Amino acid sequence: MENNKELAKNYDPKEFEERLYKWWEEKKFFTPEVDKNKKPYTIIMPPPNITGQLHLGHALDNTLQDILIRTKRMQGYSTLWLPGQDHASIATEVKVENALLEKGLKKKEMGREAFLEKVWEWSEEYRERIRTQLKKMGCSADFTRETFTMDEGVSKAVREVFVKLYNEGLMYQGNRITNWCPKCMTALSDAEIEYEEQGGHFWHINYPVVGSDEKIEIATTRPETLLGDTAVAVNPKDERYAHLVGKMLKLPLVDREIPIVADDYVDVEFGTGAVKITPAHDPNDYQVGKRHKLPEIVVLEENGKVSEGYGKFSGLDRYEARKLIVEELEKEGYLVKIKDHSHNVGIHDRCKTVVEPMLSKQWYVKMDVLAEPAIKAVKEKETKFIPERFEKIYFNWMENIQDWCVSRQLWWGHRIPVWYCKDCGALTVSVDDVTACSKCNSSNVEQDKDVLDTWFSSALWPFSTLGWPEKSEDLSYFYPTNTLVTGYDIIFFWVARMIFSGLYNMDQVPFENVLMHGIVRDDQGIKMSKSLGNGVDPLEVIENYGADALRFSLVTGNAPGSDIRFYESRVEAARNFANKIWNASRFVMMNFDEDLMKKYKDCTNYSIADKWILSRMNSIIKEVTDNIEKFELGVALQKVYDFMWTEFCDWYIELVKPVLYSDDDEAKGVTLNVLNDVLVAGLKLLHPVMPFITEEIYTHLKEDSESITISNWPEFAEELKDEKAEEYMNYIIDAIKNTRNARSEMNVPPSRKAKTYIYATEVSEPFKEGVPYFEKLASASEVILINSKDDAPENVVTVVSKGAEIYMPLLELVDLEKELERLNKEKVKLKSEIERVEKKLSNERFVSKAPAAVVEEEKAKGEKYKEMYNAVLESIENLTK
Repeated sequence: MENNKELAKNYDPKEFEERLYKWWEEKKFFTPEVDKNKKPYTIIMPPPNITGQLHLGHALDNTLQDILIRTKRMQGYSTLWLPGQDHASIATEVKVENALLEKGLKKKEMGREAFLEKVWEWSEEYRERIRTQLKKMGCSADFTRETFTMDEGVSKAVREVFVKLYNEGLMYQGNRITNWCPKCMTALSDAEIEYEEQGGHFWHINYPVVGSDEKIEIATTRPETLLGDTAVAVNPKDERYAHLVGKMLKLPLVDREIPIVADDYVDVEFGTGAVKITPAHDPNDYQVGKRHKLPEIVVLEENGKVSEGYGKFSGLDRYEARKLIVEELEKEGYLVKIKDHSHNVGIHDRCKTVVEPMLSKQWYVKMDVLAEPAIKAVKEKETKFIPERFEKIYFNWMENIQDWCVSRQLWWGHRIPVWYCKDCGALTVSVDDVTACSKCNSSNVEQDKDVLDTWFSSALWPFSTLGWPEKSEDLSYFYPTNTLVTGYDIIFFWVARMIFSGLYNMDQVPFENVLMHGIVRDDQGIKMSKSLGNGVDPLEVIENYGADALRFSLVTGNAPGSDIRFYESRVEAARNFANKIWNASRFVMMNFDEDLMKKYKDCTNYSIADKWILSRMNSIIKEVTDNIEKFELGVALQKVYDFMWTEFCDWYIELVKPVLYSDDDEAKGVTLNVLNDVLVAGLKLLHPVMPFITEEIYTHLKEDSESITISNWPEFAEELKDEKAEEYMNYIIDAIKNTRNARSEMNVPPSRKAKTYIYATEVSEPFKEGVPYFEKLASASEVILINSKDDAPENVVTVVSKGAEIYMPLLELVDLEKELERLNKEKVKLKSEIERVEKKLSNERFVSKAPAAVVEEEKAKGEKYKEMYNAVLESIENLTK
């Protein structure tokens, strides 16, 4: 890359961010080789769904990953950050279907093949959009290895796993109660259900006992399922109903008799103690039905409408049917009462439709065998959660896991690799396409129409992306991966499934660490969403402030597992920091004298300021490296920020300016080399978070190195540690700060010089060495070190700092007449404030009626004004002696 020594005058990220990313790609810095001489470090990027733009959550997720990858790359690892996208079966199908409806095209009328062509077009468009966004964010991912969950290799892996599970008895087809979405018309797994409390009712209904005047009263929240009742259950210990067990009931509104059965499932204390049993529409009823060999009657269609054969109710939506059934029950005299009742209702997390438990034939993965080793792996810390508290969520899910329903009644996704023979009814499960029945050899076979749950392919992501089931070089070198970075909201959706899939298929956990981050919320702490209109487009932020500022703002204050709030003011602050680094770097480079730097390259005749900054830099290198190792990325960034802004820019550069403008070649050469070394180290520590600005400065700064991206990470050097220099500079800096503050409070301009007397109360050496710094930064016309307070002149301003008392003659700081005028005005103003507070506090009505906190606040104000008043009086007295 062409190296122009002088940085542009103004920091403008638009000028170089895109250019630098293209250069990085051309140089293949992000494409690692399988190098047996290097340790691998692998992160497989959580694949974003191809359903739209990346949001701030993705920006946070990818920034955290990039920090780890860029750090490890600089530390000499062969780093692979493998990107990809998820086909997001149900979400994408809904999006494309809606988009086509706007054009007047209906999915079912188009047919499967034509519809899937449209989905593939959609996927290409959105995959490119995601790719562009990731590059805009500065993600150093290896796009040569990019993977899509519908790629041929992943599809083969999916089939391999399905067939393996089936052959080992862990994949089975069952007619069971399933979570059903009537809107998307597909089965769902438990993990795709959210629960929310909704107001509802208990409808109390009488079921007449056949051949008797008796009735059994039941209470239900779903009267529409009454049509599918096949029994009423009571507890065998409930004496109220003991005489009725085994008798038949007349099912209201339906010409059917159903038995009364005894089952321990029924809670004697709850409701009426009698429960209607609808095995085809309730998971608990399903179990009762199995125990008592009850019929399973499905009364709702896939779209949530009542099936044929139920008269006026047939064809009605479930909620319309509910309303009419309740009216008919009342009309026929079966309805006893209606009671308000709040209860948790299952909602499909994608479309927010109330889920309908429904009996249907689906494919399931048997989970107990797979869950056991996955639980053990986390307990034995083969995989560690950061923070550790998230293990509880993982264990709670895994230890209570149900068999996983993996079939979906959709078109977009991995088609289930099962073929049914239309002649003999046998099924064939195969990795390869089947053209003939495995049992009767008939060619009259048809593949299962359903597709697999999106999470089935995502569960294989850490190894399917590396070439499995083939024994590729990438797989043997980069697996198991090192770190998974993801949000805490998908622990059971994805993290748990990857762990049991990795152990089942690879005999190894898929990753060593799981770094959990929180949700990005708006500045009010509200979760961002399209419906609320509080979402923020990362690309807009980048357009306004640059990618580095966005990345910096997302990591600032970030702690593993904690939600963060997004403030635009933070992005502005990050851009200001970038601007500060830019200007400081530009100043340093403009003062370079390469001949002097070369001549004194190995000279260690350091000033106290040189020793201090080198020692501080050395400490920061160690601390930041340790913080990153512990995934304390927000803490690491804060340390780099504080060091670069305050210690390097605000102090060291200012401290050495007199040297840079002096005629002392040796001091100048040594200082320039220190400036260069500290700036380079600071840029390297900052690079993982702010890759663009650090690269742009570095490539101007260093002629002998190609890119900061592949430069060596700074390392702690014991010989640079200098506690004495740090201690001395702390004395000097504290004294300068306090002196400046005192002058500022007195409105003394920096241009007004004053003699400065320093009495060292602990050690004098720092102040001897600090003389030139006091002259430059504390506006001292002369610095005089004294041995006692008594040696200080009269009528001075006294400044107390760490290890010293500093005295400045008052008349050298202020114009006597003007200062007396100012102080007298201040005296009048403070006296007025004291009188106002005293009047308020003497008002009994105020004191008795105002909140105690307000009264205390007024008292505190009064005391503060009195202190200030006395200080003013003392100052006036000193000036008029």
